[in-house]
Amino acid sequence: MKLSRIMTVAKKEFKDGFRDRRAIYTVLFSTLIGPIMIAFMFSQMAGQNKAAQEIQIPVVGRDYAPVLVNWLAQQSGVEVVAGPSDPEAAVRDRKADVVLVIEKGFARKFEDSSPAPVKVITDSTRMASQPKVKRVTSLLSTYSGQLASLRLIARGVSPVVASPLKVEEVEVSNGAQRAAQILGMIPMYLMLAVFIAGMQIATDSTAGERERGSLEPLLLNPIPRWQLMTGKTMASMGAAAIGFVGTLLITAKILSMVPLEDLGIRFHLGTPQMVLLIAALAPVAALGPALEVFIACFAKSFKEAQSYSAFLIFAVMAPGIIQIFHPFPDQPWMKPIPLIGQYTLAKDILSGNVPSALEFISAGIGVLLLAGVFVWMASRLFSSEKIIFSR
Repeated sequence: MKLSRIMTVAKKEFKDGFRDRRAIYTVLFSTLIGPIMIAFMFSQMAGQNKAAQEIQIPVVGRDYAPVLVNWLAQQSGVEVVAGPSDPEAAVRDRKADVVLVIEKGFARKFEDSSPAPVKVITDSTRMASQPKVKRVTSLLSTYSGQLASLRLIARGVSPVVASPLKVEEVEVSNGAQRAAQILGMIPMYLMLAVFIAGMQIATDSTAGERERGSLEPLLLNPIPRWQLMTGKTMASMGAAAIGFVGTLLITAKILSMVPLEDLGIRFHLGTPQMVLLIAALAPVAALGPALEVFIACFAKSFKEAQSYSAFLIFAVMAPGIIQIFHPFPDQPWMKPIPLIGQYTLAKDILSGNVPSALEFISAGIGVLLLAGVFVWMASRLFSSEKIIFSR
């Protein structure tokens, strides 16, 4: 009987919510914004890395170092072109990504076996040009190393003498773990979809009804407040689930089309990974609407409730941004912490590791308990005449 009342309220609020175009637009926006951003960023990153394989190097003073210029022109994917008259202005005005300047004293220094002056003009604020700059500096470093070895051999000295250390990097991470580091923003967009998609119904069924004066007749029905608030929260949860699952499906489709190989990673978001991500992040679809309903209880109008709920976006994004730039350590005590636990679970899944059932349970219980607390507090607030009649 209690469940039927809750479901009746949930169906009513869900139907009323999706009669409003704003609710439909909100769900569509929350579903598409994440995949669009992911597709744009990864396409840009892949394009920049691929462009660095086929580059033009403007060279100023190429007559001062013909051997160096010829060596650069012989490298794969490199075309040497004439440099601009004002190299610094050309880079500053974004007419060139990088300019190589060979100074007049290069030949004399080169003959004296002294360090020959070469300038690489760049703009570090232009992130799009950094792969090309890195390629140019790497080529110059390779040429310098080869030339140094030839000079030592000409003097009867083994080049090994000039290398007292042999540094060997051992990469212990696998391809999936490196991919997870780049794809760390996916969980953040999935959680944002939950909060944004459920926001419209959560605020309209509470603050919106109070503003329109339709809340008092609803409360005259013989139904406990907690059942009423649970039904309203479940309606918002339905919209949040639609936004969450839609974002995940579109993201998986987009990732299959983005050339991730150009970023040096191999990753496939298949059905097993999506099922695990749903199991890890689905509890957030209960917490988000419950928190939004609770916050909307304090608002006197629909717009005011939306303003309050907008601050939740920053609360959701903060752990995701921190996770991207400063990954959380994989500690067991972090799993029960709401949102943090979901981020760590998603990171493990994207890294190719399957968390244990206990980790899923411990992370989900904390979120669901917190959601239940917010629903209970919202029902207590709706028992107060001050909250109901304040318009």
